[in-house]
Amino acid sequence: MATQEHDPALATVDPEIARLIYEENVRERDTIRLIPSENYASRAVLEACGSVLANKYSEGYPRKRYYEGQEVIDQVEELARQRVQALFGAEHVNVQPYSGSPANLAVYLAFCKPGDTIMGLGLPSGGHLTHGHSVSITGLFFKSVPYGVHKDTHRIDMDEVRSLAKEHRPRLLWAGTTAYPRQLDWAAFRSIADEVGAILAADIAHISGLVVGGVHPSPIPFADVVTSTTHKTFRGPRGGMILCKKEHANALDRAVFPGLQGGPHNHATAGIAVAAREASTEAFKAYARQVVDNARVLAEALASRGFRLITGGTDNHLILFDVTDKGTTGKIAAQAMARAGLVGNYNSIPFDPRKPFDPSGVRIGTPAITSRGMGPSEMEKIATWIDQVVAAPGDEDCIRRIATEVTELCRGFPAPGILI
Repeated sequence: MATQEHDPALATVDPEIARLIYEENVRERDTIRLIPSENYASRAVLEACGSVLANKYSEGYPRKRYYEGQEVIDQVEELARQRVQALFGAEHVNVQPYSGSPANLAVYLAFCKPGDTIMGLGLPSGGHLTHGHSVSITGLFFKSVPYGVHKDTHRIDMDEVRSLAKEHRPRLLWAGTTAYPRQLDWAAFRSIADEVGAILAADIAHISGLVVGGVHPSPIPFADVVTSTTHKTFRGPRGGMILCKKEHANALDRAVFPGLQGGPHNHATAGIAVAAREASTEAFKAYARQVVDNARVLAEALASRGFRLITGGTDNHLILFDVTDKGTTGKIAAQAMARAGLVGNYNSIPFDPRKPFDPSGVRIGTPAITSRGMGPSEMEKIATWIDQVVAAPGDEDCIRRIATEVTELCRGFPAPGILI
């Protein structure tokens, strides 16, 4: 039997990595994490992900593996699939994708051939790289026709979507976003897909937790296939999942394995199962409602302080604002905010005159701070701090003061999964 002497702890084996993990714990504990794609996984999820399930290789699917010794792993994956299926009301689920981008690549492999026409929201308008952007493999291997947003409202131009779809007849139509603060009209996308004979794929990586929490409409009744990450608002591990109609199950399963991947990450699968169980509770529904409520309060507080909000506000967890009128750039503002313990990301805005690496906007969201239990009064404080930092991004005395105040606030709202 192994002993501590023969199986020493991380701090003994690799003190450098142990120190860095400790420092990341401190950073996540003592800062206000506003990146909308980040969250806090629960201690239970982290325990599952750090388990001996990481030791096991399991190519194939439950009851159809290429390696022996799968008695436990099969049950873990089946639990994860069953729980996700029940949560979303999906006909079929695959929880093996390593993350959201591989899940999206599986959709291409299942339905498209190189050179086929595909459509998705353009990256400058709030879409995702894997929906056909030119720097992504999806824009290199397929003929990508991006659609955009109205110049005045910055909302998706469904008339343009329909017009482009009729002109180009895409094989695959994506409905999904990564920097868009509004709900999506799944029925309208379905109607367009039907008009041109396209496969409709909904990417809900950012909003899957809001969907199962009942605060965002579900694409399940409308889309042929739905992809998502399993972290973000879902609060699980870093991973991906695909939900689809039964008629597409075999094609998508084959696309994931053996098409794109070998053995699944069983420890992540266990984390997904735990997260799905947590997401089935009334407490999670209350959390999802608070995410949206907090985002609206924060957006209104920023607007009242003179920030120009893209689309004029938010329906979900995400806020995108333009700092041009504040006399600075998105990069300068986001970096100053981070030094003050307000961690967001600089981001392009629709029709941005600036380059993506130094754009006009800042993107923030409320999933992580809501997981800590923060509410409307804290949103007002956060808006005040953002306003002060953006007004004087070079005032390091002000930034240090706010960083101290941020840490003090965070100490009153323990972060899930962090024990120090």
